[in-house]
Amino acid sequence: MSANGKQVISHSSIGLTLFSLAIGTFLLGLTEFSVMPMLPLIAETFNVSTGKVGQVISAYAAGVVVGAPLLMMLTPKMNRRSALVLFAAMIFAFNGLSALAGSFEQMVLFRFLSGLPHGAYFGTALLFGARLAPEGRSTLYMSRVFSGLTIATIVGVPLATLLAQNISWRWALVLVSAGAFIACLLLWRVLPSLEAEGEGLKKDLAVLKDPLIWPIVGIGVIGFGGVFCLYTYLADTMLSVTKVPEYYISIAMVIFGVGSTVGNWLLGHVRDRVVAKVTGMVLLYCIVLAITYVQAATNVWFLFLVVFLLGASLGLTTVIQAMLMRVAKGGHAVIGALLQCAFNSANAIGPVAGSYIFLNGYAANDTGYISAILFAGGFVMWLVSRIQGRQRNQELESVGS
Repeated sequence: MSANGKQVISHSSIGLTLFSLAIGTFLLGLTEFSVMPMLPLIAETFNVSTGKVGQVISAYAAGVVVGAPLLMMLTPKMNRRSALVLFAAMIFAFNGLSALAGSFEQMVLFRFLSGLPHGAYFGTALLFGARLAPEGRSTLYMSRVFSGLTIATIVGVPLATLLAQNISWRWALVLVSAGAFIACLLLWRVLPSLEAEGEGLKKDLAVLKDPLIWPIVGIGVIGFGGVFCLYTYLADTMLSVTKVPEYYISIAMVIFGVGSTVGNWLLGHVRDRVVAKVTGMVLLYCIVLAITYVQAATNVWFLFLVVFLLGASLGLTTVIQAMLMRVAKGGHAVIGALLQCAFNSANAIGPVAGSYIFLNGYAANDTGYISAILFAGGFVMWLVSRIQGRQRNQELESVGS
């Protein structure tokens, strides 16, 4: 351990460590996003309606929101490597149980349990990567950990969907479970031992009293709702407005995944000192993009371009994480868990907000307007965070003088 608290390991070991952490985020991306295209198959298996089977998605999101703070509170002083192995073991166990579900009620329960380690693993893994990073490059290292999820949207989800459609959705979840078992072994073997950074649960939770963190969390809750609003109803837009064959939807999903990977790579190179400015610029870009989506839906190639650019906005995830870490003076594990709750809240808010379009008889591509409003809400949260930050800096300067 160096004097500044960074873990000192060789360059080659850092690469393998980040790769091991990214395997976990890959599996989480796979278990979260691959179930969406499997819903009709799950509904058929358990003989439930299309409306009811959506509870499988809601249960997972609820598990994330409950599990992230709960597990972080239960493991505040646990060695970070041990904690990550524990979370990976939970991914292994609960996805395995989901594959064996004998009733719809069991499936909903097991999906809730599957969501429990999601936020805790993400928060811990991203912070693990940040603690390995050289000064000023934590965003880059966190983006490499997050890249597992973006790659899952390109490769993992289409393959899992293919497996589910041609063999069984159960085998797709078995695949996730088996991967998590391998991840457990790899994490334990490869990761360096890293002690928890916190000073105890009470002091870690004290960071939540800092008013500066909440507008930044609000960016995740409201702003990212714009992404999920468009993503959720993209298939409806393509079928009813763009009027393309169903297989084009799979192409669009892959393009979205490629965009998210590119965006994660580009934004991952943002220096820590400018993360706040970049966040505001990306939110403005997203507002324009969402409005453009409305017209782009009439041409499939134009739509593909917008979908790619929309996917790129997911790279903002690690930028917001870095922004929070610069503001918060401690309790980074709690902050990481809180941000995962924010993103999963956005995953619920976006589709609900977008449903207004369908309930009132508008065209599916008009979800772009709802998305733009959500992105604008995120931008307002960004403005509030900037104003608060400047006020605090002025207060510190006046005290110093």
